[in-house]
Amino acid sequence: ALRAVREEVIQSPNSESTHDSITTPSSSSKLVLVVGGTGGVGQLVVASLLNRNIKSRLLLRDPEKAAMLFGEQDEETLQVCKGDTRNPGDLDPTFFEGVTHVICCTGTTAFPSRRWDGDNTPERVDWEGVKNLISALPSWVKRVVLVSSIGVTKFNELPWSIMNLFGVLKYKKMGEDFLRDSGLPFTIIRAGRLTDGPYTSYDLNTLLKATAGQRRAVLLGQGDKLVGEVSRLVVAEACIQALDIETTQGKIYEINSVVGEGPGNDQQKWRELFEAAQA
Repeated sequence: ALRAVREEVIQSPNSESTHDSITTPSSSSKLVLVVGGTGGVGQLVVASLLNRNIKSRLLLRDPEKAAMLFGEQDEETLQVCKGDTRNPGDLDPTFFEGVTHVICCTGTTAFPSRRWDGDNTPERVDWEGVKNLISALPSWVKRVVLVSSIGVTKFNELPWSIMNLFGVLKYKKMGEDFLRDSGLPFTIIRAGRLTDGPYTSYDLNTLLKATAGQRRAVLLGQGDKLVGEVSRLVVAEACIQALDIETTQGKIYEINSVVGEGPGNDQQKWRELFEAAQA
């Protein structure tokens, strides 16, 4: 089943993927810890890492979700650990053994919803959870990529103050600042309003057939000036690309996607986009 899924990714009509372009020379030496790997962006991150044959380790509250989404995987390819970033005691040091890179795409809704059940609020997830995770990471990690949101520096200004009514932008900014001050090598991806999904059918074929439609062109900015939407697929790809592009280290980017041809998973095109991003 997974082979068919991988072929769907490679052959997707709106994807610029090829077998060559998704081959990462250092794949065998990487172990990417994905936190939030069953969420809207996280699902796509994990699927893309599997497709690239990059070893992944998922930190999940509910490991059963991983089996539902990604099927049974060899532990050499995909490992699953049960833990909750909101609880520091859950973050066993063994979770981080051998980890070389981290992608954190946890999150909850800006306004009260069912997703807040069980104390799943922005303060607990976007601030305390991120703080606990960063505090637990070993110093040898080569890169931490954190998915955040546009508008975090303007949460007291309209219209952002409306979205921040329950603190989501404030807490995301606090999480960003904690990572920046941690001393760990980081890249922060501030996403616009997320489109394309989230995919909740737990059908991996459906998940990986998903495309960004006509909105494949990528806009990257700095200085929290971009306003707009972005495909979850584009955000996931940006996270994976940032792991290996040295110029993204220590940088914060805002990301949107618009109508037009995009970089697909071409590393050189992404490198040029990141380097061209300006405040």
